[in-house]
Amino acid sequence: MNWIKKGSIFNSNGEYYWNKTHASMPTVYRINEERLRIYYTSRDPQNRANISFIEVNACDPKKILYIHDKAVLKPGTPGMFDDMGAMSSHVIDVDGEVWMYYIGWNVRNTIAYHNSIGLAISRDGGVTFEKLSEGPLFDRTYKEPYFNAAPYVLRDDGIWKMWYLSNTAWVEYNGKSEPFYHIKYAESDNGIDWRREGKIAIDYKDEDECGIVRACVIRDKNTYKMWYSHRNLHNYRHDKSNSYRIGYAESANGINWQRMDDEVGINVSESGWDCEMIEYPFVCDHKGERYMFYNGNMFGSTGFGYAILDNA
Repeated sequence: MNWIKKGSIFNSNGEYYWNKTHASMPTVYRINEERLRIYYTSRDPQNRANISFIEVNACDPKKILYIHDKAVLKPGTPGMFDDMGAMSSHVIDVDGEVWMYYIGWNVRNTIAYHNSIGLAISRDGGVTFEKLSEGPLFDRTYKEPYFNAAPYVLRDDGIWKMWYLSNTAWVEYNGKSEPFYHIKYAESDNGIDWRREGKIAIDYKDEDECGIVRACVIRDKNTYKMWYSHRNLHNYRHDKSNSYRIGYAESANGINWQRMDDEVGINVSESGWDCEMIEYPFVCDHKGERYMFYNGNMFGSTGFGYAILDNA
């Protein structure tokens, strides 16, 4: 596998209060054969997350056709699970509606933050969204006592399947609280009520790895293929040797996975917007091409770009 980088596409320009910095977690929604909508998450001056979108030429995603001037999902009211922001994770069509699974953010006193998984629904083709509820779909349980985030949902053979981040511990490192998280698997009959049995899809490969996040799954015939990002604990924000890289795994059933990170075929660049880290991949197909949209340095502070799988 070899990905050919096509460069950066977009970053927030700070024109509005809600988009002062970042364009992270690119999430693709196909409007038609000519047009893709890419939802992204920006930050306001209070560091709260807000979701908006751009639209691009489906055959040449560097050609931006439209930039939305509003946030389609904003932070919730004080005390809610998303009162410090909403971050896009996955968007799917459901019976004439567009469902957005998103990450809700809280800040904490004893640790840095808390995440949960929320759902918002659009009835106008994904331009505006209404949150399903004031509470999350996923929060901590007695089996998962920390937090959950970053869902990817696939409707497959009559079953709703989700791969999601699951936090397993907090540690203190260099004066900061740092989370450990890997990827788990859940199922549902309706996309709202989920059976969570703690099934680990992608686990830590060694004691240094502490972050595995943002699964993206495609089923190619009888093989499930997953892309995700992974990092180590030690100084990962500034040491590029420990910062985020994109990983890859395969599965025959979507539950039991084999990590094949050495075969992912994409790495950081020598210079530029993605020279320190690459993360939060979203992989999709269009007219025989396979695209990967992803973030670069500092968790999306340099925006997002894309690459095309080399079919040669």
